Amino acid sequence: MTLQQIAFRLQVPTPIEYKGLRLDCAYEADIVVRERVIVELKSVETLTALHHAQLLTYMKVSRAEVGLLINFNVPRLIDGVKRFRL
Repeated sequence: MTLQQIAFRLQVPTPIEYKGLRLDCAYEADIVVRERVIVELKSVETLTALHHAQLLTYMKVSRAEVGLLINFNVPRLIDGVKRFRL
């Protein structure tokens, strides 16, 4: 992404705002691209509902439009990519 001049940040703390209060939580998105896409990286046997919920939570609290959940523990990488949209 750097070579193609795409703006991104790594290990981005994701605070939660609740009733006007900012709660600095332990949420940390792996990669945030152009402040609109969250990429969550995994290397697990199978992706579970917990992984999906984690990404959806990050997307909601950061107001990201799109999320990618990428599991590297697959024979073909394309089989480990799931796209989410709010």
